[in-house]
Amino acid sequence: MTEGWLDIIGMGDDGIASLLPTARARLDAAEVVIASDRLHDHVPDLTAERISWPSPFTALIDRLTQMRGRKVAVLATGDPLWYSVGARIGREFDISELRYHPQISAFQLACARLGWSLPDVETLTAHGRPTEQILPFVAPGACLLVLTAGPDTPGQVARLLTDRGYGPSVMTALSHLGGPREAQVSALASGWKMEVPAFHILAVECVADAGAQVIGRNPGLPDHLFENDGLITKREVRAVTLAKLMPQRGALLWDVGAGCGSVGIEWMRAAPDARAIGVEPREDRRAMAMDNALALGVPKFDVVLGHAPDVLADLPAPDAVFIGGGLSEPVADLALDMLKPLGRLVANAVTLESEAVLFALHARLGGEMTRLSIARARPVGRMTGWGPMMPVTQWSLLKR
Repeated sequence: MTEGWLDIIGMGDDGIASLLPTARARLDAAEVVIASDRLHDHVPDLTAERISWPSPFTALIDRLTQMRGRKVAVLATGDPLWYSVGARIGREFDISELRYHPQISAFQLACARLGWSLPDVETLTAHGRPTEQILPFVAPGACLLVLTAGPDTPGQVARLLTDRGYGPSVMTALSHLGGPREAQVSALASGWKMEVPAFHILAVECVADAGAQVIGRNPGLPDHLFENDGLITKREVRAVTLAKLMPQRGALLWDVGAGCGSVGIEWMRAAPDARAIGVEPREDRRAMAMDNALALGVPKFDVVLGHAPDVLADLPAPDAVFIGGGLSEPVADLALDMLKPLGRLVANAVTLESEAVLFALHARLGGEMTRLSIARARPVGRMTGWGPMMPVTQWSLLKR
């Protein structure tokens, strides 16, 4: 193992002046410096070989691997381990090979300028990611800090907010934080027309108008928020189903028989960085699920077109599996085989035939059987009565 050859150095907008002596010494001693053109401009006097970010960005790991053993410095903005390159590099190299030199992050500087308490703020990124990813965090009174992708990001955020009834929200673009060109501009989302530099962070104080869309991140969103053709796991059953699936940070769900995608979408909304892959045999429903995912702020929801169990073996191993359509014993058996230890499997049935499959699985594999009966109030003439929904039989299992 080659130890301590790669330095990941965070830099402020004031360049060399922002570095602590240790980081400055490691940068001066580097044989190779990898950075964006903007950060290269901050260190004009270095004699090291200079390399700009490769394209595609994933080529950076191959490039670094080829330089193993040389003295290499990678320059990043702010804290390299906060929505930055440091985490990506850290997944590929042993920590004994790396030294991190963090700088005060843009999130910390923005809070200092606005007087916000960082633990009370949602820190998000739209850098290299769809802007819609901020939507699960939009709520009355919420404060958001968004790492932007460029000068167009505030306008995109403003449109998302205004379309959902958050036009009165105050948006502030803070640019070149910590440097000599530091500046900030503010306006309401509904009237945002400000021009901002490419390098900035966006702060949002969410204010809802009377018709705002107010939806939480806890499972059980109203059915009408999902475009659907009637094939949807109803909100009450969905809430129970997701409670059994137990969404967790970074965990992967298979949503088999995804339909309009309601379970997979709510799984992703419920935990940071949660992932979901839907399996759906109909192209129209696949398109519907993808549209719903974008509208509800989880654009990374992936829906594979195909039939279970045929396509399941090619998917990455899941942490949880929901079978809402295409239920059969072979599908459940393959899902259970692929499921990681301590993974959760939940299957719902509404027909007698699919219920019989669940009883057979329960008799053979154990687990828990639950019957869910829901009624909603509805008009009965001039009065109101209970309208029962189709009962749902649910089988759930924790893999040991």
